[in-house]
Amino acid sequence: MKRRTLDLLFSIGGLGLAVLLLVVGVVLTTNANFANDYVRDQLGAQHITFTPADKLSDEEKKADCLREYAGQKMTTGKQAECYANEYIGLHLKNMAGGKTYADLGEPQSALREQVAQAEQSNAANLADLQKQLAEVTAQRETVFKGETLRGLLLTSYGFSEFGRKAEQGALAMYLGAGLLLLLSIAGLVHAFRTPANATFAAPEKEKVTN
Repeated sequence: MKRRTLDLLFSIGGLGLAVLLLVVGVVLTTNANFANDYVRDQLGAQHITFTPADKLSDEEKKADCLREYAGQKMTTGKQAECYANEYIGLHLKNMAGGKTYADLGEPQSALREQVAQAEQSNAANLADLQKQLAEVTAQRETVFKGETLRGLLLTSYGFSEFGRKAEQGALAMYLGAGLLLLLSIAGLVHAFRTPANATFAAPEKEKVTN
């Protein structure tokens, strides 16, 4: 095979692959922009603002991200992760001693049974049991709301991570496309500088001996 033909084949193939990588990069960039815009719009609609630095509690100040984002409005996935884990998570832990919505269901059911029995027997501790039930019920409802918001914020964070990965993938595609483009151009230049009759890996002619 002629060397010029081989160079042209590789160069054209490289250009085609560069175009393909460029297209993939554009698709990934579009997806990344959609993810980032979606997360920003959804979080912005919640109107959540981080507590100012001078109003953070001693426990809250232990979280680096709460100090970093202090006083800022939540618009990014990383901010959502911080607020969900370090702020809501901390307050839920302090409020319910680490118990979840499901964990609080058992004591609530037990108190309901005790209240029902006390009402039937007109027990002296009925008012106290009703008060305990009201407290547990309110606590469980608050935990449910906190866990729901925390889950939604973490979902937004996860969605933003998909966008970040898409950005990284797009960058890799653009770099690959650029490299292939340079190599293809170099191949085309080499092809036209190579003599038309030059061959690739041509067998050497045997020397004729007398």
